[in-house]
Amino acid sequence: MANTAPAARPRVNTFSSGPCAKRPGWSLKALGDAPLGRSHRAKIGKAKLKLAIDLTREVLQVPAGYRIGIVPASDTGAVEMALWSLLGARGVDMVAWESFGEGWVTDVVKQLKLADVRTITAGYGELPNLKKVDTRTRDVVFTWNGTTSGVRVPDASWIADDREGLTICDATSAAFAQRLDWPKLDVVTFSWQKVLGGEAAHGMLILSPRAVERLETYKPAWPLPKIFRMTKGGKLIEGIFEGETINTPSMLCVEDYIDALKWAQKVGGLDGLVKRADANARVIAKFVRDNDWIDFLAVKPKTRSNTSVCLKFTDPAVTALPADAQAAFAKSIVSALEKEGVAFDLGHYRDAPPGLRIWCGATVQARDLKALMPWIEWAFQAEKAKLRQAA
Repeated sequence: MANTAPAARPRVNTFSSGPCAKRPGWSLKALGDAPLGRSHRAKIGKAKLKLAIDLTREVLQVPAGYRIGIVPASDTGAVEMALWSLLGARGVDMVAWESFGEGWVTDVVKQLKLADVRTITAGYGELPNLKKVDTRTRDVVFTWNGTTSGVRVPDASWIADDREGLTICDATSAAFAQRLDWPKLDVVTFSWQKVLGGEAAHGMLILSPRAVERLETYKPAWPLPKIFRMTKGGKLIEGIFEGETINTPSMLCVEDYIDALKWAQKVGGLDGLVKRADANARVIAKFVRDNDWIDFLAVKPKTRSNTSVCLKFTDPAVTALPADAQAAFAKSIVSALEKEGVAFDLGHYRDAPPGLRIWCGATVQARDLKALMPWIEWAFQAEKAKLRQAA
């Protein structure tokens, strides 16, 4: 039977999990008000940075007592600032179930070399047993949404209300698409290039009053690089959280982030963003239900991401292949879709099991995902036919 290519195509074919699709209707004209050639320390530069912080607070519904800072080096820089500046005061539980969480474990164990570290992990597709995490007496580091596995925590009910330690949460692919339980979180990090489709290289660091208290009362045993320092003379450098960045930001990127935040307001703020991401994820869920050769990498429905949706091939003809051949099969589908120009950057993360990863964040349109699904089936059937011919 002939495998005919679908007639309809996605209007927007960018489905990368970072940098992610720009907001609908975006063009370079959106950056026309950027104060290029001006200092970020000038009045106009500070005003733009402060606006970015204020809009972040409004859209994400960040409590008034929490500080919000723009920091260098994307989400990675924000997480590293938190780890190097805050950990070591008490024991820490490191919770990981995918690549980036494992990376934070490596930093704490091999770079910081903390003595009292417990690692609580799970493989791709699973969530660790969160009941084993001591959120009351120890610090805790975890990702809210596993970008490379498509597995997220369903909520923060596992975090103790009367905790003595700090919770440090990497929320880079969750912020603006999933509801964060602020009273349960002391440090939250994310980057602009995820759910809002902003430009890369800048991170956001949000601190609770408890995290600020730790910064002002605890001095790490190791020297801190200048780019990590958030206190001076035992007091928080408040300017960092009012737009006085540690290093020079790109005012072009700042303008792009402001544009994305204003768009977020227009589509209903956080409620609207979550609704859009959920609707996008439902398109893929229906596709998975209708096809027995593909499934979510996330095992339990309540832990499935609505942003970085990771899929695996379950057809026996594929699962019987050696691991490297399964990876090649997945890559061939990604290549076929790119060659047709219908979808870019759907490949699984390099450390993840073979499959597809489709970004469903709020800047993606459900209609484009609906147009993409038949193309995935077309590519799968074409590559499976090649397996039969080779057998």
